[in-house]
Amino acid sequence: MSSNLKDILKKFSQGEVSLEEAARKINLVNYRAIGDMAKIDHHRADRIGVPEAILAEGKRAADLVEIAIAFLEESKDVIITRVSSDQLQALRDIHLPEGARLRWEDAARIVVISKGNSRPKSGRVGILTAGTADIPAAEEARVTAEIMGCEVKAEYDVGVAGIHRLFPSLERVMGSDVLVVVAGREGTLPAVVAGLVDIPVVGLPVSTGYGAGGKGEAALLSMLQSCSVMAVVNIDAGFVAGAFAAKIANRVVNNYNI
Repeated sequence: MSSNLKDILKKFSQGEVSLEEAARKINLVNYRAIGDMAKIDHHRADRIGVPEAILAEGKRAADLVEIAIAFLEESKDVIITRVSSDQLQALRDIHLPEGARLRWEDAARIVVISKGNSRPKSGRVGILTAGTADIPAAEEARVTAEIMGCEVKAEYDVGVAGIHRLFPSLERVMGSDVLVVVAGREGTLPAVVAGLVDIPVVGLPVSTGYGAGGKGEAALLSMLQSCSVMAVVNIDAGFVAGAFAAKIANRVVNNYNI
C-alpha cells in the first residue's frame, strides 16, 4: 500500500476528511502494478466515467495476457483494442473465472471480457460513416459506446460522393444524443452533418485515402478547418470518439433524469 493511500485512510479514520473526499483521493492515487511493465488504472471508470482500455498494439502476447488477467481481477469489464490474430489466440487460451466470457468484435479488432450482466442502456449514440472502408474505426467507436452503457445506431456508406444517401440514414439516427461521423479522404461528411443537425457531432478522421493528404491527414485538417461547429478526435481514434460521445450522451440522460 502506498504512503499516499495510507495517509488518506488515516485522515478518514481520524475524521479529517469525509467518505466522499477519501474515495475521490483514493481514485487519484490508486493503481495496480504488473511487475515492472504496466500500471493498470482500474479506478478510471469511477474517476472520469471512461474505462481504461488495454491497447494491444506493440505488446507481446504473453504480456498482454498477464495484464488482461490482472485487470479482470479488478474490474467487471476488460476492453482490449487493436488485437492481432496471435494476440487473439493467446487471449482465447486464458482460463476465465466462472461467469466471465470473452467476446471478439472482428470489425473493431476489440476483445471484451465481461463478468456478470451488461450495463442497462442509457445514452443514445448515432454513428455515420462516409464509406465502407471507414467501418473498422466506426465499429471501435460503437463497441466502446455500448460498453459505456449507450444504445448505438449505425448507418454506413453515406458519404458526400453520393450525398442523397445521407438523408434517409440521418433520419434514422436523429433520435441520438450525439453523433460520431467517420470519414477518410477529404473528410467532408462530419462538417456537412454538423451543419444540418442541432445535436453534438464528433468528427472521426480515418486513414483511408492516398496521395497528397493521404493516411487521414487531409480528413483531419478538413474537419479542424470546418466552419460547422463540432469536436474532432485524432486519426483512427475510434475508442476516443466512442468514449467521448458516450460521456456526452450519458450526461444528457442523467441531467434529464435529475
